[in-house]
Amino acid sequence: MKRIAGKTAGPARTAAVPWSARDQSGRAGWREHAADGPIRNVHDYLANKLGREIVGGIYQPGEQLPNEIDLREHLSVSRTALREAYRVLAAKGLISSRQNVGTRVRPRSEWNMLDPEVLIWSLESGPSEQFIVDLFDLRQMIEPAAAARAARQGSRDAVAEIEAAFDEMVFSKDGAGDLIGADVRFHQAILSATHNPLIGTLGALIHTALVGSFKMGWPSAATMSDVRLTQHRVVLEAILTHSPEDARARMTTLLDVSMDDVRRALRVPHVAPPASSKER
Repeated sequence: MKRIAGKTAGPARTAAVPWSARDQSGRAGWREHAADGPIRNVHDYLANKLGREIVGGIYQPGEQLPNEIDLREHLSVSRTALREAYRVLAAKGLISSRQNVGTRVRPRSEWNMLDPEVLIWSLESGPSEQFIVDLFDLRQMIEPAAAARAARQGSRDAVAEIEAAFDEMVFSKDGAGDLIGADVRFHQAILSATHNPLIGTLGALIHTALVGSFKMGWPSAATMSDVRLTQHRVVLEAILTHSPEDARARMTTLLDVSMDDVRRALRVPHVAPPASSKER
């Protein structure tokens, strides 16, 4: 048997709707949530809500979502709005739909984890140790190499963007200014200085990871100590002096320290990474 907000449905249905309560204002209810994020319309709200529940584990991989009729009735939304939300989630690799079968959550390995919304949902759902390890491991694969490339061939204008972001970090280190924005721009400017558009697009990943950590209240994202500032400065200096291997090594150290900060903030015991992850 299946329950939806206190209603009992027939035995042929296989999943429960986990919504905490139905919006009393019906379709207008989604507007009340618009102030919490970039919610533009009803299907954007639906995609955001369902996406958070899938990533948060309310719906497990392989599990079937409630049928369309039940969801439409429960949420007071149109068929078009719900199907558009499903289209958005399918594009992110979270769900798949088949006629006469229904809509199911796809295996986690098929989720588009580089999608900024999927990443932020993962951060907000209480990231596991493994997720944090994977996130920083990906950054370790990309950013040290990007710093080395920036030192080797970054243009004057591109390097000036890195300097400008660092200067703003110095100004905002006590949290009075836009520290998180400056930190994001520092890392994004290094990616952009590679002059490789494919690497540059990964700036969205860095942006989401840093902003997500700030919203979660990780202390290392709110303010920056002189020691951490120096770790950024030596990366910049290596780029300015065209020292690729120094830039690579110093970015690796910076990310290692950031990883340790996040572990402490989440009270996650330190687990030494495999030896291969240090071989940069």
